[in-house]
Amino acid sequence: MTLCRLVVGALVVLWAFALFILAVGTFGWFGQERDPLSGIFLVVLGQPWVMAIDALPGPLRPWAAALAPLINIALVAALCSALGRRSRSSG
Repeated sequence: MTLCRLVVGALVVLWAFALFILAVGTFGWFGQERDPLSGIFLVVLGQPWVMAIDALPGPLRPWAAALAPLINIALVAALCSALGRRSRSSG
């Protein structure tokens, strides 16, 4: 397994964990207090795309914030794919 695949996999796992923390903090699962800052990890994983979310209508903003890390994951996967093709063609 290449380093790129490990990085993409780690980003996917971190995104899933951040979504889980958001759900726990939002709905108070497992006896947790409801926490309005439980989605902060999604903001960090979704930078810089979460900065553009203000242009969206209000009801779409939470969904866009939760899906913003997917853009970074897709970009890293595309970069890994392009670098892999380049190394195979030159080697």
